[in-house]
Amino acid sequence: MSRFSPRLLVLPTPEHAARELRRMAVDNSGIAEMVPKMRTLCIGLSQLQCRQANVLKQEMLSLGGDAAVARGTVACSIGSTDCVLIGTVKQLNRLCRKLKAQPFGLPELAGELDSLLVQSTTKPTVWKTSQRSLSLQRPLIMGILNLTPDSFSDGGRCSDPDQAFEKALQMEAEGADIIDIGGESTRPGAAPVSSDEESGRIIPVIERLAGTLNCAISVDTWKSAVAERALIAGAEIINDISGLNFDPQMAGLVAASGAGVVLMHTRGTPDNMQQDTGYDDLMAEITAGLHASLVTAHEAGISDDCIAIDPGIGFGKGCAGNLELIRRLAELSSFGLPILSGPSRKSFIGAVLGREQTDDRLFGTAAVVALSVSHGASILRVHDVRAMRDVADMAHAVMHS
Repeated sequence: MSRFSPRLLVLPTPEHAARELRRMAVDNSGIAEMVPKMRTLCIGLSQLQCRQANVLKQEMLSLGGDAAVARGTVACSIGSTDCVLIGTVKQLNRLCRKLKAQPFGLPELAGELDSLLVQSTTKPTVWKTSQRSLSLQRPLIMGILNLTPDSFSDGGRCSDPDQAFEKALQMEAEGADIIDIGGESTRPGAAPVSSDEESGRIIPVIERLAGTLNCAISVDTWKSAVAERALIAGAEIINDISGLNFDPQMAGLVAASGAGVVLMHTRGTPDNMQQDTGYDDLMAEITAGLHASLVTAHEAGISDDCIAIDPGIGFGKGCAGNLELIRRLAELSSFGLPILSGPSRKSFIGAVLGREQTDDRLFGTAAVVALSVSHGASILRVHDVRAMRDVADMAHAVMHS
């Protein structure tokens, strides 16, 4: 894992910028001075030594940019400080060159900053699976097919194999690029099921669909035994809510099969993940979690071309956290990987709009899908394929035509 882990910050208003600086314990006079400057590129760094932060501050000022640090940093009266580098791409590139001659490990930071600047401006064009390369020239729609009796939105609706088969065909006809098939509910509070029970629900359906569908088949599971059976049956993507953390055999299976994989951030397991939804720094923790999953993936030999990342909307996050995550989704572009957004019908939409029934959350979902596309998501995991195909394509046209 990288030593410094710099990350892009998306702070769309002066209020959001000031909130971030207050979180860092920046002096009030410094906040007033920094906020107007933060309309340029901002890069966050965590837990720097004061001597490192002071060098960064001096160098950024010399280049016409700035760096926000906690009060007490200049005098080295605190143990460590977070830091926000504030400048243009040109200034930050020049900073990288200057840091290569500095002490205190800063040449290593220069290399990490270089990589971040390249990745955040280089949009991936394909996502490879074990059977094809999926183009990312327009957003991919991943249709949800839950073969469970207890999923939060559509539990029991497709538990019959014939119903599931017809639903998958319908979603493909409505514009789905991927059908994501799940046999275990991951709703908050859901109890786990055995690998055999999960496989028994999904494998017959995957086998039947594999010879019929033209679109890709994904399996929504964190269990390597289930994933292996699904891949043999015809699946080509593994959507792992644990980010390769729950089953130590999963990373090796993905690497050996060449399957596409979605690495998601979560905290805890579905049965307890909503018991602790507070974060000191939400995006920093999501970024760190995804970094850790990527290290696991790379150590197993999984290629970046096969990886998509998912920040885990609704997984170990409360309503305010989900809203912040969507607002700052573009920060994840620094990974240089396809971003999956899965807001469909989730409880935070119901909380904001006062829509208790999941079927009443179509328009709220549409708003989040459009914002996700505008903030860099290239894969949308949804229940309502026809509607969200139009929403995603329209948002993409506005952003890229």
